[in-house]
Amino acid sequence: MLCIVLGVPLALVLARGRFPLLGLLRSLVLLPLVLPPVVGGIALLYTFGRQGLLGGTLDVLGLQVAFSTTAVVLAQTFVALPFLVVSLEGALRTGGQKYEAVAATLGAPPGVVFRRVTLPLMLPGLASGAVLSFARSLGEFGATLTFAGSLQGVTRTLPLEIYLQRETDPDAAVALSLVLVAVAVAVVALAYRRPRSSARQASGERTTAAVPAGGALP
Repeated sequence: MLCIVLGVPLALVLARGRFPLLGLLRSLVLLPLVLPPVVGGIALLYTFGRQGLLGGTLDVLGLQVAFSTTAVVLAQTFVALPFLVVSLEGALRTGGQKYEAVAATLGAPPGVVFRRVTLPLMLPGLASGAVLSFARSLGEFGATLTFAGSLQGVTRTLPLEIYLQRETDPDAAVALSLVLVAVAVAVVALAYRRPRSSARQASGERTTAAVPAGGALP
């Protein structure tokens, strides 16, 4: 959910924005794609840790981010957000701005243009990006371990539990791995499944398109 809240505005800015620092912003957003996860975890630690850039201020306010459940969420968002942004930006660029321009010339206010034109154009990219980001966060290990640790019942995620169990109880590690595989397969299958009605409709459209103008198949 946090990826969607942050990713939609970022994708809109990257796809529609025109300003000098746009390239720098894109580089920063996509940086986690090429950074090793451990490096990302260290960057988060030196930003939100007690001795970090923002850690002192947060500590004064009574907020401790590092080695907490919040740190797990931030680490997973950090590594997964670029997948959502890339998918959304691609969908927006493919759709172009012509439909939005037409709606605006017809008198639609910006809110209506976004709700009735831009949002439907984004939905396919949003769905695929959400699946990709969820899959990436599901298997996140390095950044989470570095920034949030592995505290039982607090920050220990399923990949961390599998890593610890493989030394003491290999059978449990295998069982947990199968759970992860099952969840991943189920999410991808549900996200990309095609309703039968849509499939029949698409098949009917193809058949209609194949019928000559005379009215009957040869």
